[in-house]
Amino acid sequence: MKNLRLLTIGLFSIIFFSACNNAEDPTSISKELVNGVIQKGPFLNGSSISLFELSESLTPSGKSFNSQTTDDKGTFEFRDITLESSFVKIKADGYYFNEVTGRNSASQLTLYSLVDLSDKSQVNVNILSHLECQRAEYLVNSGSTFREAKEQAEAEILNIFSLNKSDIKPSEALNITSSGDDNAILLAISLIVQGFRTDADLSALLAGIISDIKEDGILNSQELGTLLINDAKYLDLPGIRSKMETRFSTTDQNAVIPDFEKYIKLFTENTEYVLTKKIEYPEFSNYGENILFGNKNEFKSMETKSYSLAANVPVGAALKIVMKGNGWFYSISPNGPVNWKVSNFDHDKKEQTFTFINSGESDLFTTINPDEKSDLLIKLLAGTHTIEYYENNATVPTRTKEITVTD
Repeated sequence: MKNLRLLTIGLFSIIFFSACNNAEDPTSISKELVNGVIQKGPFLNGSSISLFELSESLTPSGKSFNSQTTDDKGTFEFRDITLESSFVKIKADGYYFNEVTGRNSASQLTLYSLVDLSDKSQVNVNILSHLECQRAEYLVNSGSTFREAKEQAEAEILNIFSLNKSDIKPSEALNITSSGDDNAILLAISLIVQGFRTDADLSALLAGIISDIKEDGILNSQELGTLLINDAKYLDLPGIRSKMETRFSTTDQNAVIPDFEKYIKLFTENTEYVLTKKIEYPEFSNYGENILFGNKNEFKSMETKSYSLAANVPVGAALKIVMKGNGWFYSISPNGPVNWKVSNFDHDKKEQTFTFINSGESDLFTTINPDEKSDLLIKLLAGTHTIEYYENNATVPTRTKEITVTD
């Protein structure tokens, strides 16, 4: 009987000790559902998602959960998970819809999100959450609270893109297919980093920014900043909206595309990063001296000389040249226009329009040059001519040049 009492007391002690331990673990949480969306553009159906539990110092505990997206909107969920810590890192790997090209990516992209699940169950993974992740981890390990680190890292990312919004929602609450300024900012940043880059170039750019800002939150690399402005400057904003509307009309009919355009314009108009990718007019091209080059305004007539009408146009840029004056001839064959679409000559206005082709559209007399260069052989009649340059869809000339042609 004595041994039986001792055994009973021992069992009671074990149960009591265990109960006390659970009561003293306030961070242990159970979630029936953790869900959200993965977006660069939206990740495609079947993309893999992993959720890793982290300690208070944001080191992996060893506990993880796996899932995958269930549609082409990037939707994912984890069900019935129990965690000893509310801090988690979510990793997404998959193909995604490229909003700039209007096509799915050729390679997979990896994105991360750092989240505190103590007060939420719906969390998203996107470009903003990815860019801020390592910076937030660094700040936590430097003494900041998790919330302070996340808020500071998010503000620092916005600053890279010449944006400032003190009340913006946490990155994991943002969605590029929902209305509102916060979501518009996310979409703008997603488009700026995408630019005209290949999948590999995008991954390299993201990795470069993350490494650069990790310790001080500032993008010190002028080279990386130039990459951002070089492509952002030439994004076809109406075209992007149209491609997204077409996509979401079949995959996500409830999607609302926020006003991302104004935030891209804020970046291109206010950034201090140096634009180096510009439309260039070489002095000489395939058919001789280029009449678009520089400020030269005196030329010989067609009886003694032929010229080039040429420009080197960056990917995404647009150019229209309007020639006005006494007349000219250009060669259709065999030296036909290269990447120029030429209008009919307007005899009343005495003008003709030469539009740079960068979309593959052409006609019978036009050659497509994949190197984004234009050229044609042109012969000028004697007299005075005006050349108007319309760069990047300008509605008024960005430059005007008067030339005189003599016999």
